[in-house]
Amino acid sequence: MAKLTDYPFEVRPLDPEEGGGYLISFPDFAECISDGETIEEAIANGRDALKATVAALKAKKFAVPAPNSGGVASGKFVARVPKTVHAQLATRARAEGVSLNALVLTFIAQGLGHAVSKHRPKGAG
Repeated sequence: MAKLTDYPFEVRPLDPEEGGGYLISFPDFAECISDGETIEEAIANGRDALKATVAALKAKKFAVPAPNSGGVASGKFVARVPKTVHAQLATRARAEGVSLNALVLTFIAQGLGHAVSKHRPKGAG
């Protein structure tokens, strides 16, 4: 049985618009987050949130992800980009007649495909 301290976490500063302080998240638990005024407080609050999340999963008889399993990927993430890049993407999406999400997804897929093909030996599939 894994201990709560076995689960990796990420801490990042929150912008003033987000309320300031620090946010903690757990890659193995997509919806388990907490925050605090200091890094130490965010970690302590995060451990409490993780404990409650694991308890709730067990109470509902749901599987508890193993540490470092990556949890269940939701297919959703937030990316911050410079305003100029956002404007260029929005303009391109309008010109293509697609949503910003569809355009960015296409660019990501093309980039991943390109990266895979660069590492594939010549003559392979």
